[in-house]
Amino acid sequence: MRIHTKEKPYSCNECDKSFSRKSHLVCHMRIHTREKLYSCNECHKSFTQKSILISHIRTHTMEKPYSCSECDMSFSQKNSLVHHIRTHTKEKPYSCNVCDKSFSGKGNLVSHMWTHTKEKPYSCNVCDKSFSRKSTLVRHIRTYTKEKPYSCYECDKSFSRKSNLVCHMRIHTKEKPYSCNECDKSFSGKGNLVSHMRTHTKEKPYSCNVCEKSFTQSSTLVRHIRAHTKEKPYSCNECDKSFSQKSTLVCHMLTHTKEKPYSCYECDKSFSRKSNLVCHMRIHTKEKPYSCNECDKSFSVKGNLVSHMRTHTKEKPYSCNVCDKSFSGKSTLVRHIRTHTKENSYSCNECEKFFSRKDNLVYHIRTHTKEKPYSCNVCDKSFSRKSHLVFHMRIHTKEKPYSCNECNKSFSGKGNLVSHMRTHTKEKPYSCN
Repeated sequence: MRIHTKEKPYSCNECDKSFSRKSHLVCHMRIHTREKLYSCNECHKSFTQKSILISHIRTHTMEKPYSCSECDMSFSQKNSLVHHIRTHTKEKPYSCNVCDKSFSGKGNLVSHMWTHTKEKPYSCNVCDKSFSRKSTLVRHIRTYTKEKPYSCYECDKSFSRKSNLVCHMRIHTKEKPYSCNECDKSFSGKGNLVSHMRTHTKEKPYSCNVCEKSFTQSSTLVRHIRAHTKEKPYSCNECDKSFSQKSTLVCHMLTHTKEKPYSCYECDKSFSRKSNLVCHMRIHTKEKPYSCNECDKSFSVKGNLVSHMRTHTKEKPYSCNVCDKSFSGKSTLVRHIRTHTKENSYSCNECEKFFSRKDNLVYHIRTHTKEKPYSCNVCDKSFSRKSHLVFHMRIHTKEKPYSCNECNKSFSGKGNLVSHMRTHTKEKPYSCN
């Protein structure tokens, strides 16, 4: 009857809450007394209520007795199922009395209300930060304690957030529940889908306040800001190098350990970065997914397309701070700088020669080893340089891509065109001393 009368005769003498049942008051009092009668025999955790213990036990047994009748998802708790059902029914029974927003969960409404009141009742006792949600404070505290209570039972990884564990588990289950309605791609995390959707909408909501660049992800903006601030928060504990990105530090550490965990199953090469393996695999598959929209050229690496586009735009963003020359590629600028510093970093261990470029050293080494890895598939000739093979292939294809803009002659090599142009300019740069 108290459901109808709203009567709550059992009051807490510690706070102002009242309850319709005595058992509910008893459970509530344990919040004040810190009493936790119900213990898990699998781990060290204890709980104030038996129902919470039962839910917790399911994190060990992986039992999910509550199934959705609309899709194939199952849940360990009934209230999680109820909340999930609303993603199908679109029901949002909890409405804000300040604005017109509604929510599917009561907790979401409570959190939303604090955006109006600006109330942040949960304070960190280590620093001066406060939070509107207790769960956010709990996660924040773990940045100090380094606690990672959510463990994967497939591998040895642990996480500070349950949501991170859920996402991680999809690596093992291969589950990708978030699908793009514009293309056929699916994702394991909702955030990944949101970021992907911006490739369709072209939305870039994260803007740099130093320059005019915008980005689709906040993490990309954070990394970009470090280009301005020169901040490098990730330091190597083996040497004195620091990095602006954690992933770059991880890759750098492999230069110390010499570890190359990513192996090609077509040949015997291994790589320290997964991205390098992906690029390498395209040598075998001949895949060139990056196409120029100005001409018909395609590339296996995005960076090569970016460099190629500058042949159309004539952009040269990399400038020498010694002279007035500019370059379309950073690596070209680095090589140019060495003409000023006279730096020859690459030495041959067979003779006393030094080189300013690694590729020149590689070519030079082949004069000792007689290696000619680039073979013509028309005749039996082989070459030590790829560029020599490309030039040789034009003998077979009769291709002459270098044309004189003074007459109608064409040439198979750029050097031949340069020599020919002097017949028009009358230039004679080589003098007898």
